[in-house]
Amino acid sequence: VNVAIRQKLDLFACVRPVSYIEPVPSPMKQPDKVDMVIFRENTEDLYAGIEWQAGTSDAQKVSQFLKEEMGVNLPIDAGIGIKPISAANTKRLVASAITYAVENGLSSVTLMHKGNIMKFTEGAFRQWGYEVAAERFSDKVITEAAVYEKHGGHAPEGMVVIKDRIADMLFQQVLLRPDEFQVIATPNLNGDYLSDALAAQVGGLGMAPGANIGDTCAVFEATHGTAPKYAGQDKVNPSSLILSGAMMFDYMGWQGAADAIRSALQTTIKEGTVTYDLARQISGAREVKCSKFAERIVDHL
Repeated sequence: VNVAIRQKLDLFACVRPVSYIEPVPSPMKQPDKVDMVIFRENTEDLYAGIEWQAGTSDAQKVSQFLKEEMGVNLPIDAGIGIKPISAANTKRLVASAITYAVENGLSSVTLMHKGNIMKFTEGAFRQWGYEVAAERFSDKVITEAAVYEKHGGHAPEGMVVIKDRIADMLFQQVLLRPDEFQVIATPNLNGDYLSDALAAQVGGLGMAPGANIGDTCAVFEATHGTAPKYAGQDKVNPSSLILSGAMMFDYMGWQGAADAIRSALQTTIKEGTVTYDLARQISGAREVKCSKFAERIVDHL
């Protein structure tokens, strides 16, 4: 349903901020260095759902066309998927990421891609990202190359550095040097992987909010999926949904409410009043039900 909503309302930017809330248990030595916002393109890439099952007549038609018209030979039993990445959708996504960085005083936007292999899709994502930066933000953005070539490696005051990293390299760098990245713009599939991996660095998906934003409206949801086996048990951690609600207030311009919610949530966790998933990891914590956790947050508002 959420994919259908994104497509119907053209919510092209999946925005997922990831930052550490003390003292949530984390596998990292310095989880507080993770403070990033992922801008994941929401409408195309492999998530467009253009695919054909192996062995079907439709798959055979596509395979035959590729062989006869394009000179491409596929295994006879191959499933086939199409990976569309367009200039228009890439540019509006990257423009949103740059706008966010400028408005929030952040120092860099990184284009994440696998363009060394997929040159005409993810490689084009990189190219179009740099193009829209030059076309729309020339007075606010400087490329990483220009920083080193013209400014001795130090970005001019107030300028946002736009740079790019190959996807597999970036997964390593967000582990080893997370404080070098603030905003990351990425195609759909990469963004799905990266946002979940970053959430693990700060304690898991239970603490990861998300937004789906278009030009005229937005929908806010937890980054995690569903867990039907826990439905109705008043048990699970509601933090991801609560933080998504705070993002909604950000979007509406109600900054005071958003900040108050985040502060009250952190205070509740710091005092050790937490749901079962955190209680089993925090020494001396008091395990409470979902509803009691929420009531304690209200107490701190």
